[in-house]
Amino acid sequence: MKIYNFDELIDRTNTNCIKYDIRKAFFGKADVIPLWVADMDFKTPDFIIDAIKKRAEHELFGYTFRPDSYSESIVNWLKRRHNWDIKPEWISFSPGVVAGLTLAIEAFSKPGDGVIIQPPVYFPFFDSVKGTGRELIENPLQIKDGRYCFDLDDLKKKITPKTRLLLLSNPHNPGGMAWNENELTALAQICIENKVLIISDEIHSDLIFEGFHHTPIARISEEIAQNCIVCMAPSKTFNTAGLTTSFLVIPNKRHFAAYERVMRLPHLHMGNIFGTVALEAAYTHGDEWLGQLMIYLQDNYSFLEKFFKENLPKVKVMKPEATYLIWIDFSAFGLSDELLNQKLIDAGVGLNRGVVFGKQGSGYMRLNIGCPRSVLEQALVLIQEAFQK
Repeated sequence: MKIYNFDELIDRTNTNCIKYDIRKAFFGKADVIPLWVADMDFKTPDFIIDAIKKRAEHELFGYTFRPDSYSESIVNWLKRRHNWDIKPEWISFSPGVVAGLTLAIEAFSKPGDGVIIQPPVYFPFFDSVKGTGRELIENPLQIKDGRYCFDLDDLKKKITPKTRLLLLSNPHNPGGMAWNENELTALAQICIENKVLIISDEIHSDLIFEGFHHTPIARISEEIAQNCIVCMAPSKTFNTAGLTTSFLVIPNKRHFAAYERVMRLPHLHMGNIFGTVALEAAYTHGDEWLGQLMIYLQDNYSFLEKFFKENLPKVKVMKPEATYLIWIDFSAFGLSDELLNQKLIDAGVGLNRGVVFGKQGSGYMRLNIGCPRSVLEQALVLIQEAFQK
């Protein structure tokens, strides 16, 4: 068994890296520790790099198609990791999960129709709804026993005859909930009864902490599967976001055909050679690497949780069930969102502002623990010093 080194420090500057190379433009200073953009600072696994190098040696990169082995790797991965049996003909392409869910909005609704989101939630959801001219309907999550849960009574009230879609973050970004089968079933039944199609963003589905598991919403029942579209990708799991390769699982034949029409019209179905190669390598050889990654991330979270309890007990951390994105409540300090963000920047740490995930995120910040422990420790010490002054 190969042992992977997640403590290795890799210089990502001057590589056109969003996370590092636009710090000056985004934070106003270039020397903040960047724990914001949702990619990891770990080296992309060797089996992916080797597969890309092997394909690059051919030295001709003309038009290609995705082979059967590509779809087979997805089918096998979802069965192996999530006990979900899917068929190759359910798989469609997208250059990214956000692109996929936006195209789905275009395919299954029209301008003026209502689309439900559940804030605080991944901020591109807002843009995808409003940017396509749909009516944004907010069904905010509630906090119970330290974790988010669905407000189903509010959901029922918010649905109107013009409501067509619900965008689901599963697992939840930024809170880190790995929604369980009972939660998802209750949500899905309301949507089925009201003819509301669910578009489920499951990009963080592989990043599940010990004691929890991911439930693909379409796995629960055939009835639910026929009323949902699942968006997935290896990009968060294996740090390949720059290869712009994602996929949708659409069990409903009519829905599949409708999405394919919208996706193919602007010629987005081709993808790219190296994204195809990387996905197949990741889903064929990635189990051991992912297992070691999750142990490292679990230890990173435990370190962060212990650090705040011992040094800044006023900071409250929502315990993640999934993802390497940690939702942190700084509201006890009584700062405005602008002052909170600036205080962290001045301390030398760059995080995501909670309010970009919806007004329910006021007082929160999102922190990415997908980095070497030494970097995380350095950032936490800077936060401690800033708030103890």
